[in-house]
Amino acid sequence: MLDRARELDAADPLGAYRDRFVVPEGVIYLDGNSLGCLPKATPAAMARAVEREWGEGLIRSWNEAGWFGLGARVGAKIAPLIGAQPHEVIACDTVSANLFKLIAAALDMRPGRNVILSEPGNFPTDIYMIQGLERQGLATQRLAPRDQIPAALDDDVALLMLTHAHYKSGELFDMAALTKAAHDAGALVLWDLSHSTGAMPVDLNGVNADFATGCGYKYLCGGPGAPAFAFVAERHLADLKQPLTGWFGHARPFAFSDEYEAAPGIEQLQCGTSPVLGLTALEIGVDLIAEIGIGRLYAKSQALSEYFLECLSQVGIDLDLISPPVSSERGSQLSFRHPQAYAICQALIGRGVIGDFRDPDILRLGFAPAYLRFEDMAEAARHLAEVLGSEEWRRDEFNRRSAVT
Repeated sequence: MLDRARELDAADPLGAYRDRFVVPEGVIYLDGNSLGCLPKATPAAMARAVEREWGEGLIRSWNEAGWFGLGARVGAKIAPLIGAQPHEVIACDTVSANLFKLIAAALDMRPGRNVILSEPGNFPTDIYMIQGLERQGLATQRLAPRDQIPAALDDDVALLMLTHAHYKSGELFDMAALTKAAHDAGALVLWDLSHSTGAMPVDLNGVNADFATGCGYKYLCGGPGAPAFAFVAERHLADLKQPLTGWFGHARPFAFSDEYEAAPGIEQLQCGTSPVLGLTALEIGVDLIAEIGIGRLYAKSQALSEYFLECLSQVGIDLDLISPPVSSERGSQLSFRHPQAYAICQALIGRGVIGDFRDPDILRLGFAPAYLRFEDMAEAARHLAEVLGSEEWRRDEFNRRSAVT
């Protein structure tokens, strides 16, 4: 198994890119779908921004170092990764804040409708943002199982809001079909791309999407708490009205007017002052992912996950796979159900195999193709087999129960 993995690594056209990331010795990192590894170029870029641009340039760096346009510049670099035009994307705020802004904007664009349709089990912040607007009397939440979503699209629905790749299972929605179904019902569509961007192809303009957002700290490797991005289709920019009318979204922020005047394009989605250091780190990750290429990353992602399943079979493991078995129907992850998933995850982490647990019983393993090897797949499968065949996970399960009680 290990010899075969090394043969695959030797033939991997992306193999050399692993050296462009910091991957700790002795660690098999299967959690890049929560926090991507550090690009080796990031510390120097951060040091330059801190020591030269901030330390020496001080406030002059808003102009001289291009801080003022940093959100738009990074957004334009993200745009090709998600099938958008440069002027349709901006890097700003967080996914949660961007969801709130875009949901509110959609409600404003669909007067007479106030229902936001999503699915139960969507990532919590997506649903929480609907509930926040609902408490203000501005929206009504409606949740429908994914096979019933088309039937739930009626004349009351202003916006269909879904996550492209489900955070627990990795199951993909058919973006084109659901966007069309929503448009046929007179609704707009907002896609959360947090578990897609940087790992697999997305074509927002190709599917005629209205809005999208996604985070910068997973597959884009922008670092913990990295700024998110937001997309608004060009056809909606003139009518866009977002509720968080902060000064960076003003047409002339340094005029310091008492009256808000929205910037004419995607820049109005900005709210407060741009997080320069966060955007500096994010830009390095975005540049590196763009250099590797989404098509090549997706091909390797599929190959890694398929090989991992093959390795599990070779070591005699038959776990309950809740991700779609066909690689083209899932994101860059595999998720397994086990009643002691938490303890198994902790035992793996103790061995240097870092995946994650999702309540109540999901072991989730992410495959960030930019820096993972086929050897990692073989070794992770071996460790998992050894954990399941030992008492390690039982100790961790006992510790978890003790902590809960």
